[in-house]
Amino acid sequence: MKLITIVGARPQFIKAAPFSDVFRRRHVEIMIHTGQHYDQNMSDIFFRELSIPKPDYCLGVGSGSHGAQTGRMLEKIEQVLLNEKPDGVLVYGDTNSTLAGALAAGKLHIPIFHVEAGLRSYNKRMPEEQNRILTDHLSDLLFCPTKTAVENLKKEGITEGVLLTGDIMVDAVNRFSSISNRFYSNGVWLDVLKAENPSIPSLKEKEYYLATVHRAENTDDLKKLETIFAAFEKLDKPVLVPLHPRTKKSVDKLDISFKNTIVIKPVGYLLMLYLTKNAHMVVTDSGGLQKEAFLLQTPCTTLRDQTEWVETLENGWNCLCPIHIQAIIETTSRKLDCLNCPRPQVFGDGNAAHRICEAIIKNSS
Repeated sequence: MKLITIVGARPQFIKAAPFSDVFRRRHVEIMIHTGQHYDQNMSDIFFRELSIPKPDYCLGVGSGSHGAQTGRMLEKIEQVLLNEKPDGVLVYGDTNSTLAGALAAGKLHIPIFHVEAGLRSYNKRMPEEQNRILTDHLSDLLFCPTKTAVENLKKEGITEGVLLTGDIMVDAVNRFSSISNRFYSNGVWLDVLKAENPSIPSLKEKEYYLATVHRAENTDDLKKLETIFAAFEKLDKPVLVPLHPRTKKSVDKLDISFKNTIVIKPVGYLLMLYLTKNAHMVVTDSGGLQKEAFLLQTPCTTLRDQTEWVETLENGWNCLCPIHIQAIIETTSRKLDCLNCPRPQVFGDGNAAHRICEAIIKNSS
């Protein structure tokens, strides 16, 4: 079988690693990298660290408005599909790369396989929500990470081709967390950070917050962004922030003096796993990081009014938080009863890649 996989952003590189490893043992996979994430620390490092095969096509689309970026991707992906004539197209998640790949394949009547189908935040102002809804309605096979995702699709009348596979991120975390620990334990993680910036203080495990901010709803609103970083300055522990390139452009417009906030460049997946596992708490607006924190048993505060990963809210492992200084302070300083509660096993057993691979092959036979 000949399959084209489309990736373009950090979370997709991570999900692609376990699937590609399984699928390529018996079949042909051609990988298209749209270039949605093109910064070296947001792209190249993931392919090296996770031993993901080098992309066969690098489209180099880069940044831009949603319409322009998606349009350029659609045009370039379509040409690759016409040249390669694959048996199917696999897309991950909810990015512009996801939607462009699904649209290109759909117009050419090529079967579409969507990994991480059925997620809903029910906030259509989010570009990601629009992308995932449209992709789901175009797809032939919909691989759902949770029972909630299956039910979300059922509410929209989508029942054909829906499979509960578990979450492929569990595969990735199980596969790479021990490697991460081997690389970065015994203070190596701090040595790596200090090599980049010697002025970074001597942080200790479980005595820092790990924070990321990249959603357009937070970064495009400078007042919200200023509020978030003002709150970080008032937290009771240092806040380590690997700063997304798009967020940095917005932060640079603000007159912020960082004292409690430690800004670093984006880091690779293995180091990010270690930082997540050993943080006191994760503070983020990222869907993927919410889930990784949950899987690594690190409490999380989500800087949004809703989450597509509702399962993480059980027992207080994750808490939603409005963008107000006092709300952020109170939510992050909450009593962490979750650490004494059982963590529900809602994301599967770590064999999602095998289930997805088998379903795709069966569909194409």
